[in-house]
Amino acid sequence: MAENWEKPVTLALEGPEKYTTISNTTEASWAMIEDWPLEDSALLTRALDTCAAVIEGKQSAEAARQAFIDAAREAGILIKE
Repeated sequence: MAENWEKPVTLALEGPEKYTTISNTTEASWAMIEDWPLEDSALLTRALDTCAAVIEGKQSAEAARQAFIDAAREAGILIKE
């Protein structure tokens, strides 16, 4: 189930100036599984766990959004504000 976020996150996931907009927990999960530059990190693991909890109805969609942003910053991914 896609839990939509109040505000999408636009980030340079595939390189500089190649922006992708992520607007829900399902998109975030797939981006972290398929396109993430780091394979193993504490914040990535936490973000994936948070997305799973949101999909299970145990946390809010905004918790997943914040965890996703934290993981992106840790990975050095540019976020377009």
